[in-house]
Amino acid sequence: MRIASLVAVFLLTLSCVFAQVIPGTYIGQFLRPDGLPIVFHLDIQGEGAAVRWTIRNGEERITIDRIRRKGDSVWVDMPFFESAFRLQIHGQRMSGIWVKAGEQQPEVLQRVEIRPGQVKFPVFQGQPTTDISGRWKATFIRPNGTQRPAIAAFRQQGQQLTGTFLTPTGDYRYLEGTIQGDTLQLSCFDGSHAFYFGARLSGKDQLVDGVFAAGGTNCEPWSATRDAAAILDRSAARMQWIPGSPPLQFRFPDLDSNLVSLEDPRYRGKVLILQIMGSWCPNCMDETAFLSNFYRQHRSRGVEVIGLAYEYSADFQRSRRSLSKFRDRFEVTYPMLITGVTSADTLRTQKTLPGFTPIRAFPTTIFLGKDGRVRHTEVGYAGPATGPAHEVFRKELEERVEALLRE
Repeated sequence: MRIASLVAVFLLTLSCVFAQVIPGTYIGQFLRPDGLPIVFHLDIQGEGAAVRWTIRNGEERITIDRIRRKGDSVWVDMPFFESAFRLQIHGQRMSGIWVKAGEQQPEVLQRVEIRPGQVKFPVFQGQPTTDISGRWKATFIRPNGTQRPAIAAFRQQGQQLTGTFLTPTGDYRYLEGTIQGDTLQLSCFDGSHAFYFGARLSGKDQLVDGVFAAGGTNCEPWSATRDAAAILDRSAARMQWIPGSPPLQFRFPDLDSNLVSLEDPRYRGKVLILQIMGSWCPNCMDETAFLSNFYRQHRSRGVEVIGLAYEYSADFQRSRRSLSKFRDRFEVTYPMLITGVTSADTLRTQKTLPGFTPIRAFPTTIFLGKDGRVRHTEVGYAGPATGPAHEVFRKELEERVEALLRE
């Protein structure tokens, strides 16, 4: 028995010695049945208790420090979106699953493999046939055959390609990849989005045979035409105040369980921005980063912000844990209120904001004047990955607030 025990201890020690992930640059890939390459860059720094991961999507850096290891098993908790990796080490590689919280229980989204490397899309063709930098009018085809519009915004340097797609309700954030010959490939992973976009150039102004892969199985065809003047109609997705409705009122708890109401003295005579959001929403994360900074700059001038959160669960403590990550990461000093109504609840608007037409998109932003009346609603958020569109969005918001302050 003593010899058997010593052998077992030796084998366990040996497995731990060989199951070492050396700091460096890695490539992560989600293993879809159709083989479409949803890949992402991963930098691993430090060792042991000091290990830290950084996911790179173009200009974005997502730092992960909640990493636990036991033997050859690794648990990696993403900083947002109730998302995590459950991995096993095989020499210099890791494999396992990506899980994300659902309304009732965690959902296994996809198998994943992480290996040493620096190139997301290996070189298989020559130099690009043309420069596709700029704005493109795109059309995606849903599984039911209906169309949904989008605008592609690309930035190309040689074979390197970055950009995003704007939709009526937001954007697909930081995409990064290549254009080789006549073939475009882009991908990203941020803890919620796991995307791949592929297409082929036809001439200089057409993208054809497009494929958009999301998560484990979702897939849509798409195409695009170069169009510097392309615009999106957001009106169908925008919630509206219903004329004749009683004055807007609500009363929800903040993250410290304090009830907050529009009747509180803090909001009297102030310009107020209501942020309809959820901690599961990547575009809400981008908007929260902007609004947090905007609030610090303009609070002394009579501007207030309130976040109204619609989470995966109606459980207060679970919602609080997830929203607290947003508050801490972006140094949010305005109240973030937990509505207690889930984002999937078909009656979410009637239960929380009955004076409005239905909430159709997250985020949605509501502007109230000093008199407490609803003056404007805006749907979606053009994040920093959209480049010029982001600057336009910010400028319009700032001008709208300035006009309300002058009243």
